[in-house]
Amino acid sequence: MTLLVVAALAVMVAAATGSWLLVTLAAVLAVVLGAAATKITHSELLASRRDAARDRAEQAQAYRRMTEERAAENQQFIETMNAKLEDRQRIVADLEAALAAAHQRAAEAIRARGDEARRAAQAERNGEAVQAKLDEAEARAAEAILRVSELEQELDVVRAELDAERAAHTAWRNTQSA
Repeated sequence: MTLLVVAALAVMVAAATGSWLLVTLAAVLAVVLGAAATKITHSELLASRRDAARDRAEQAQAYRRMTEERAAENQQFIETMNAKLEDRQRIVADLEAALAAAHQRAAEAIRARGDEARRAAQAERNGEAVQAKLDEAEARAAEAILRVSELEQELDVVRAELDAERAAHTAWRNTQSA
């Protein structure tokens, strides 16, 4: 800008003097100073474009790193959720097996109680020893029934947790695919 002002002043002063030689020299000076000003402006423009391009490249690299980190975090989350689901499924299977075994023991205890009741009815005439066996069989049957009930409740709780984790995993997948 300063170069153009100096060139304009030189031309005005030369024109005011009325000398064609001074006007011609002032005009040549004005063209040279204008070219220099244009070159400086062009150089600054190129430098600002290079700076902007470098900034965009750095920003793109930062976004790439952030995307890689997010992808790694998502993969880790998926692996964690899959491990939790597998653990819950294993627990459910174990509890179902334990429940089946408890049902079997309860059925055996009930059969034993029935057998003892029949024997007790037969042996009621024989004394109180049989009554003690009957009481013991009933106690075992009651314990087996109680254990079955506890296992059923525990299985219900674990199934509810598994359903909740599956729902959370499904919701997460839906947000990731959206």
